Amino acid sequence: MTETPALLLTPGPLTTSAATRHAMLRDWGSRDEAFIALTARVRRRLVELAHGEDRLVAVPLQGSGTFVVEATIATLLPPSGKLLVLVNGAYGKRMVEMTRRLGRAVLALETPEDQVPDLEALEATLRADAGITHVAAVQCETTSGILNPIEGVADIVARHGRHLLIDAMSAFGALPLDARRVPFTALMASSNKCLEGVPGLGFALVAREALVAAAGNCPSLSLDLHAQWKGFEANGQWRFTPPTHVLAAFDAALEQHAQEGGSEGRGARYAANHKTLVAGMRALGFETLLPDALQAPIIVTFHSPSDPEFDFERFYQAIASRGFLIYPGKLTVAESFRIGCIGQVFEADMRRAVAAVGEALGEQGIRNPGRSKAA
Repeated sequence: MTETPALLLTPGPLTTSAATRHAMLRDWGSRDEAFIALTARVRRRLVELAHGEDRLVAVPLQGSGTFVVEATIATLLPPSGKLLVLVNGAYGKRMVEMTRRLGRAVLALETPEDQVPDLEALEATLRADAGITHVAAVQCETTSGILNPIEGVADIVARHGRHLLIDAMSAFGALPLDARRVPFTALMASSNKCLEGVPGLGFALVAREALVAAAGNCPSLSLDLHAQWKGFEANGQWRFTPPTHVLAAFDAALEQHAQEGGSEGRGARYAANHKTLVAGMRALGFETLLPDALQAPIIVTFHSPSDPEFDFERFYQAIASRGFLIYPGKLTVAESFRIGCIGQVFEADMRRAVAAVGEALGEQGIRNPGRSKAA
């Protein structure tokens, strides 16, 4: 008897469709014409999703999303450049650390995890420091689930003539980001988030002229996006062994994404999941970290109950035994846990998840899951 897998209520890896998993059953020759055509199709679709056909190129890279974020910084930020990172969570901090490890100049403009970046401070910093050549920002920071004002950031960066790098890891494919309206030099995302592929592939959508100018910047052989792109342009092939099965699954996932109505349709389903989850959890007595106006429909952070009987590990296991996997908190501002709204999950699944949470509270004897004493 096959065990029914738990639904992954996380920001990725996440629950995938049977069709996506089935696409991995075939073996591919990495230099075969069929696989070269598959790679080209995926690259084309990614550019089309961002409406960047007139100026963007897609450069996929083996590895997780973190790999492609580091590759993008390493490739586009020259040794003489300086990166300003807008930090309001772990992923902004990670970009700062990457840049330091690369030996490049970096400055962090930090705000608390439950607040969006300060646009006035961004404006003032760019005005005061002519040495800043690039700005990096996270569109949806899954540390808290906050939706950052990426369009406002882009407008300011463009007005000051700097380059914007957007970590759209937990947003691309569900939340709006149109290259015709939002000026940016590069966008980074991965296969296993809102596009509902499997892990193992990151990609950058990069302005062609910026990529051409980046030749020789990257201090890494395998993370050089310029060299990766030149390989694709030359013969359609990957420089090093590609994740063939992952790419085939991603191709299938992109087809399903289109059938669901693209980013608008996918985003609408996630928004419905989010609405059902938050309403149900609030009815149980939980409080969300963020006000609704700042919350993205990707992953929601809830304050942990202040009841001394609450133990997250027991809580997690009780929910897992009922078929749902959630995430612990990643905050410094409050004790918390997170529940994702993305992947192949639907409103009915979210209602069942809320019911599982209620039963887990009952097992621990927690009647009022109010705010954590650390908040």
